[in-house]
Amino acid sequence: MAIDYDKLKNWKFEETRQAITPKDVMLYALGVGLGANPTDANELRFVYEQDLVALPSMAAVLGYPGNWLRNPDSGVNYLKLVNAGNAFTIHNPIPTEGTLVGQAKVDEIIDKGEGRGALVSAIRDVHHEETGDLICTIRTTTYCRADGGFGGPSGPVPVPQAIPDTEPELTCDLPTVPQSALIYRLSGDYNPLHADPDIATKAGFDRPIAHGLLTYGVVCHALVKSCCGYDPLRFKGMEGRFSAPVFPGDTIRTEIWRDGETVTFRATIPDRDNVVVLNNGKATIAN
Repeated sequence: MAIDYDKLKNWKFEETRQAITPKDVMLYALGVGLGANPTDANELRFVYEQDLVALPSMAAVLGYPGNWLRNPDSGVNYLKLVNAGNAFTIHNPIPTEGTLVGQAKVDEIIDKGEGRGALVSAIRDVHHEETGDLICTIRTTTYCRADGGFGGPSGPVPVPQAIPDTEPELTCDLPTVPQSALIYRLSGDYNPLHADPDIATKAGFDRPIAHGLLTYGVVCHALVKSCCGYDPLRFKGMEGRFSAPVFPGDTIRTEIWRDGETVTFRATIPDRDNVVVLNNGKATIAN
């Protein structure tokens, strides 16, 4: 089955309701590696109920409509899906408890051509049901590796954030653990690509890979640590493109360039010839 552009563009999403508890906030943070040093008071704020705060990249798992592209009616080969990019804007602080309501819609579908795949972008707003506050807006881009050539539009494609050709101002190395993907998936993304070796092999990998959004969370931690002094309320948004897989157990290096409230970044794996795994990154951090 091939992608039907009109059908996919007008995909009907049900409104999602998600009860958030302190346990959910702590589990997300543990999944992206916070708490590795259990005596570090800065990290403890994200993984311990006393004075608990949410890591800003938790926005990426809020109001999640599920892996809707796995639905056979989408026309997509779900075994060949990878997360191509993510962006979020924080409008109000992420609550540590309450009911969150998400509403998604398909924003654009780009046909890269036969043998080159397709890009499917969706946007969702997440509100706090009890207060009515708009908490965050998330944009997800999925690379459908086996689904190009269906006759859809080839653009426009957003211009990526340029990486400076100078040495980074800051770098931050953060490790992941071998079981990181198994912990992270408990925050809602149960794609077996990240847990089942047989599924990973069928998808072309020799072992399960980390979720793109796990990498995203590790990099957000690096930015909050390096640029915000661990104050998550200064962190207003983030975007980036996933460019290579991360394997659980990799150490992720975040390279950082600051220009006022705009932070440009990319992430590499030093132990794998500095392969770039998250590129064209941009964050907004209030001074």
